[in-house]
Amino acid sequence: MADVTEVNVPLIGAIDQGTSSTRFVLFRSDTFLPVASAHRQTKLILPKSDWYEIDAHQILRDTLECIETACAKVAKPDLRAIGITNQRETIVLWDKETGKAFYNAIVWCDNRTEERAEHLNRTLPGIVKRKATRKSGLPIHPYFSALKIRWLLENVHGVAEAVRQERCLAGTIDSWLIWNLTGGPNNGTHATDVTNASRTLLMNLHTLKWDNYLLSLFDIPVHILPEIKSCSELYGNVKLDIVAKGVPIYGCLGDQQAALVGQQCYKPGDVKCTYGTGGFILCNTGEVPVSSRHGLLTTVAYQIGPNNPPCYALEGSVAVAGGLMRWLQDNLGIIKSVDEIEKLANSVPSRSAVIKSLNTFFNDFVDTAGVYIVPAFAGLYAPYWDASARGIICGLTHAATKAHLVRASLESVCFQTYDILIAMQVDYPKAHLKRLRVDGKMVKDNLFLQLQSDIAFTTVVRSKLVEGTALGAALMAASGTGLYNFKKSDLADLWNKHNEHFEPKIKTEEREKRLRLWKKAVEKSMGWIDESKDELSSLITNKLFSPCLIGIAAGISAICFLHFGSRKCR
Repeated sequence: MADVTEVNVPLIGAIDQGTSSTRFVLFRSDTFLPVASAHRQTKLILPKSDWYEIDAHQILRDTLECIETACAKVAKPDLRAIGITNQRETIVLWDKETGKAFYNAIVWCDNRTEERAEHLNRTLPGIVKRKATRKSGLPIHPYFSALKIRWLLENVHGVAEAVRQERCLAGTIDSWLIWNLTGGPNNGTHATDVTNASRTLLMNLHTLKWDNYLLSLFDIPVHILPEIKSCSELYGNVKLDIVAKGVPIYGCLGDQQAALVGQQCYKPGDVKCTYGTGGFILCNTGEVPVSSRHGLLTTVAYQIGPNNPPCYALEGSVAVAGGLMRWLQDNLGIIKSVDEIEKLANSVPSRSAVIKSLNTFFNDFVDTAGVYIVPAFAGLYAPYWDASARGIICGLTHAATKAHLVRASLESVCFQTYDILIAMQVDYPKAHLKRLRVDGKMVKDNLFLQLQSDIAFTTVVRSKLVEGTALGAALMAASGTGLYNFKKSDLADLWNKHNEHFEPKIKTEEREKRLRLWKKAVEKSMGWIDESKDELSSLITNKLFSPCLIGIAAGISAICFLHFGSRKCR
């Protein structure tokens, strides 16, 4: 029998539902150190190229199993509240009478709506696109939930009828879990929080409400959408017959915003990056949303209670980070486990080491041997926003080995992060880029963090508190119950006590050379897919646009293109 931990203080639980796994973590309510956890791997369903789905019912089952398993590791756990954090943009539609999902949940990185997004960006008047971005903070792109919902409404049997009968509910993964945990068909709470809602392309950043203009643009009925709440208030009590029955759900926020909170980025200018399946860089901009002119997203960072103003953030998203390492393992087979990455990448001597020992260059055998990888498997995200880009490996010579490919893969994540940090600095000069706080599965790799420090020319700070995302959800839940006060935060010392620093070691001229070659590689990856596909024009015009927009779109075609929709970053 597994060891059982004795804990004599109230506990806060956090559900952390991500792209690769579902977790439940129990935190002490005094120090907020984790005491027990459980996780289940998430199985992705890939029905077609660029389509990514998950079984929503399996996610629910995994969540319940994780709660039971983690709580069993603590003797008589005094669980006071639960917070939820989740993969954002991933969308599911279900029948509120039966609780059955109409279709698999469509994952955030899914690209099935690429043609529709490109058509809209070509044909919608610039004034319409600019207004949509001013309201939502987002470009029209397959990444966000709106086009996913539209696809489900049009393509899944039974959904249209359920919408007419007002039986259809829609929501991101947090909404799905909250509704099921709080009763499901028996008066379950259909709600989401401001951070998840801000990733749908349907919420007004300024009013924190579903926006009629955006709903009309994508022809989505408001009655299928959840109520929008703050990140720290009562969502309901668990009604399922599990160990957590009766426990209130007091916190909810998207995973990247949760990581921002968990890393104590409460001041305007604080920046963090989470390296999971993708890479996500957020900069707290305070109580005023900052519009980007360089391809970044404006989003809600958090709202601590319904009576407090929201805090906003600028965000840049790297579509493929840890996912690239899994690709090396699962698709290319050049590693057996992601745990081999650091050792293999380190087997290639660095240029500085060669110079030091031999006082010369061996360009074909050091660092990446001149290899650059752009992992645009489903297009490029910030700051380029080119859905037509595709992944490339360039600079290959006879000298390249699998070790060089692995090292180039690590560097590609660092280069993408650097691109976002530069755009962030220009858009928001207050961003504190001399220090980058990092978390996520990839940060256990020392070489990776050293490469990130070298390429971004900044101090990279890694916390030993590995449950940063879950911690953010736990803090919001604890705040709702009164067990934590954000205004009197006492976790800064805890953070500073458990971190490590990585300082730049590379020479400026070498760094600049690598950046030039990286830019060259990115340019080669862009515009790879032919976008001159107009067969959807009639379908989209008839089904997607409201009558008032059809006349505008017919008279004015693709003028004043949003910088998000252009092929290259400006």
